[in-house]
Amino acid sequence: MKISVTALFKAISLVLLLCTYTDVPSISAKTLEINAIDIQTQYERAKQKHRNLAKQEDCLTKNVYYEAGSEPFEGKIAVAQVTMNRVESGRFASSVCGVVYQKDKIEERTICQFSWFCEDYNNKPVNRERWAESKDAARKVLFNNVRLAKLENALYFHNDQVSPRWGKRKVAKIGRHIFYADKRK
Repeated sequence: MKISVTALFKAISLVLLLCTYTDVPSISAKTLEINAIDIQTQYERAKQKHRNLAKQEDCLTKNVYYEAGSEPFEGKIAVAQVTMNRVESGRFASSVCGVVYQKDKIEERTICQFSWFCEDYNNKPVNRERWAESKDAARKVLFNNVRLAKLENALYFHNDQVSPRWGKRKVAKIGRHIFYADKRK
């Protein structure tokens, strides 16, 4: 593990400062080096976690925007919640981006979990107001654990203009989307 001179210097300075103004016995240089490496490792892990959370937030925001951008705020929350329900179910990919971009092959056809991804909506212009509201909904669900009780088990939804005949249990209609859970056993 490589540690920057600056990080090591800061750690040593902090320890020396603490030793000067407290009753802490002297600490060996080896201990200081190990502590500096620990600090650097924790810092790198925190940076990586932040990058990963930002990526997951972006994937969830895109999914909410392209699936429910014109829906009321509750509809945006609902789409974000279904996405998170899938992540937590163990039956889909284990990350937000994994769920959003998940594809299946059925009889030589590629099926996307969310239609916008297969239809390449990713390059369409963004309505700033709808994007901001989609991002707000994504953040509330991802970071604040906001959930709609009626969608606790919902894993599927579709626009009310189609009838896919999934054989699932209808749990709610919010805006133009109908939400489903698996049938109870």
